[in-house]
Amino acid sequence: MIPVPSRRLLWCVAALIPVAALAGPLPDLWPLCLLGLGATGGLAALDLLRTLRAGGMPEVEMPPVNRLTKDRAATILLSVRHESGAARTVRLALALPAHVVPEQLDQLVELPADGKPVTVPWRCTPGQRGRFAAGPACLEISSGWGFWLLRRQQPVTAQLRVYPNLFSERRQLAALFLNRGAAGVQLRRTVGRGREFERLREYQPGDSFDEVHWKGTAKRGRPITKIFQVERTQEIYVVIDASRLSARPSTQDGRSVTTLERHLTAALVLLLAAGRQGDRFGLVAHDARVLTFLRAGSGAAHYGACREAVHALEPSETTPDIAELFALLRTRLRRRALLIFLTDLSDPLLAEEFTRHVRVLSRQHLVLVNQVKTPGAEPLFARPVEDDREIATRLAGYFQWREAHDIARRLAPLGVTAAMLDNERLATQLVGQYMQVKRRQLL
Repeated sequence: MIPVPSRRLLWCVAALIPVAALAGPLPDLWPLCLLGLGATGGLAALDLLRTLRAGGMPEVEMPPVNRLTKDRAATILLSVRHESGAARTVRLALALPAHVVPEQLDQLVELPADGKPVTVPWRCTPGQRGRFAAGPACLEISSGWGFWLLRRQQPVTAQLRVYPNLFSERRQLAALFLNRGAAGVQLRRTVGRGREFERLREYQPGDSFDEVHWKGTAKRGRPITKIFQVERTQEIYVVIDASRLSARPSTQDGRSVTTLERHLTAALVLLLAAGRQGDRFGLVAHDARVLTFLRAGSGAAHYGACREAVHALEPSETTPDIAELFALLRTRLRRRALLIFLTDLSDPLLAEEFTRHVRVLSRQHLVLVNQVKTPGAEPLFARPVEDDREIATRLAGYFQWREAHDIARRLAPLGVTAAMLDNERLATQLVGQYMQVKRRQLL
């Protein structure tokens, strides 16, 4: 606790300065000057002593975990308690990380005499995703006679968890997340045949021979056919690349972010869509090693676990180990699943390694590989050239587009679909891919 002279004490001392200045030429004023100084010093010392004996500083408590959303105003609830038995006014300030901007720097809090805690809302807006520690709380109270301001820094053990902002992405998919009940439902024919076994029945003319259950036929002495039903619950895994290439700059809502930031936002939106469709969803994040592996599940609690696992993920400086990643997925994923990779294959060596090892997964799982399209990556004659200086930029974009097209062409015979998605419509196109897989029953 640090005592600081208040304005009242400073004004009292300043009032004695003219008397002290006149005491030089007029020695008769020295007793008056000394008396004033002694009275002021005695009152200030007594005021400080009474305040210290009356009780300590108020205590500030903060929830251990505070969940916020990037670029969205939020409220942190602080609890202030003072057990001295007298009503007090405390000036409160809270130190926050540099990326969390408070609406006001300090607040005046009125504490009641009964010692009950007072809840103080602290409004702030985080500007960066991640996990941060809240700084100390700074308290200031006035002494009983107002000669002193007592200040103290109290450590606060609290964590700020800032999650990706999904609001702008979800607006583009409002029709999917809007619960309309049965209104406006249209019947749509499902393409393909179900893969989940339902029951056995006797053979009927027109049944395919590959649907005949031969063991049942031999046992019963007459042809028996297997009946399948459309699978309603499937497993979806999103595999996020957090290696060095994920640190490349991108844009979101007109601001510069990393490619990893766009991947995380789109992945969380896709997991929401999978949950709405009744599928089980899981999440994998990796760089040179597997950082996060969450087996497929369902429900709000599982989605919260996925969000918690990757909300503080940052790009690393390592190159991904594709062979180790695919071996782990092949070992842990026994059931056929949809694997959606969010990565960057612009590195020729990385693309070659991916193509060489992806066969391990594509034999059992349905694999989709998606990259964020680089600005200007398009066919050479997609639009007319407006300026001669644009030719070099257009050629660079064409070579990037051709490399991505060649990678997709090499992966197609392996049963892997590769695509380049628009940055601003990444989540929308990703969910569109997933819904197309559902409609065509490719799993």
